[in-house]
Amino acid sequence: MAGDEIKGTTHGTAPVPLSVLDLVTVGAGHTATDALRTSVALSKTAESRGYHRYWVAEHHSMPGVASSSPAVILAHLAAHTERIRLGSGGVMLPNHAPLVIAEQFGTLEAMAPGRVDLGLGRAPGTDGATAAALRRTDLDRGADDFPQQLAELIRFLDDDFPDGHPYRRIHAVPGPVQATSPGGVQSPHRPPVWLLGSSGFSARLAGTLGLPFAFAHHFSAQNTVPALDLYRESFRPSAVLDAPYALIGVAALATEDEREARRQVLAAALNMVRLRTGRPGLVPTPEEAEAYEFSPMEREFVDSWNANVVHGTPDEVRSGLDDLQKRTGADELMITSNAHSGAVRLRSYELIADAYGLPADVSTQPGD
Repeated sequence: MAGDEIKGTTHGTAPVPLSVLDLVTVGAGHTATDALRTSVALSKTAESRGYHRYWVAEHHSMPGVASSSPAVILAHLAAHTERIRLGSGGVMLPNHAPLVIAEQFGTLEAMAPGRVDLGLGRAPGTDGATAAALRRTDLDRGADDFPQQLAELIRFLDDDFPDGHPYRRIHAVPGPVQATSPGGVQSPHRPPVWLLGSSGFSARLAGTLGLPFAFAHHFSAQNTVPALDLYRESFRPSAVLDAPYALIGVAALATEDEREARRQVLAAALNMVRLRTGRPGLVPTPEEAEAYEFSPMEREFVDSWNANVVHGTPDEVRSGLDDLQKRTGADELMITSNAHSGAVRLRSYELIADAYGLPADVSTQPGD
């Protein structure tokens, strides 16, 4: 049935499936190795507790974000997990040749059959100068050509360029061409394509193509409801989905103590202040954030930013997530918990799982 590899499973009292977005954040005093070890531990925790999928996002030239190579990280996580869906949230397609992405995610699909998602964005995931260094010679054209790049990528994934097309004899391997070779057997799965967005462009495109849509509520909250409305209004049933399916990325952090949650999100907000003012760095400690003298403009930004971070005790976070889901009608909530410490991030996901009564080990549940 259309959508079987897309729609999630709800556990406990959660209103919709819960998933994880990992930015592989690096805190001051820690290394990228530490951050990646946290990602492995978090992916295993997410799998055991019933989170549906685990995505990593492509970013570049940001010292506090160690996820510049999603395919490499996902291959590592695939070796440490067994059931949870793994994917990109997302790969920034204008940075890459579509054939390369088809090959990378075909390889991931061969490593973890039936549990790989390919989420695609049209932004560079960085600043203009870094985008140019990624060999995007025409930055404006990269975003404008996104629909054409997307169509080309899907053709490579399905191996169905029409006769006469210059790429007709070019094949993404691993991929469907292996099934047409003498003695060939090919996996029945291919990574579902998701479109990501923080405005209306990808929402409309996803709806028109009948693809699942992921919206970046965690940094574009004011556009969430309009974009989801546009997606649903534009939706046309396809071989992929017979009805719209939209998840939203949500910044959320739970701690046992409300004051501690405020300390942690203040540090994450200071990191954003520095990023937005051209001073990207490692995620500061809560102590550094408390000692920092915010200017009036910076304080205004922090207050606005943290207003869209669901944080507090587990009950407060659960209530905030419930309210957000009701307000947006999202079919899935993808939670990103950003903090200086990997231990704090891990604990947050455990506390949220406990608040919703998610199983201690989903693999032991009936039917699994």
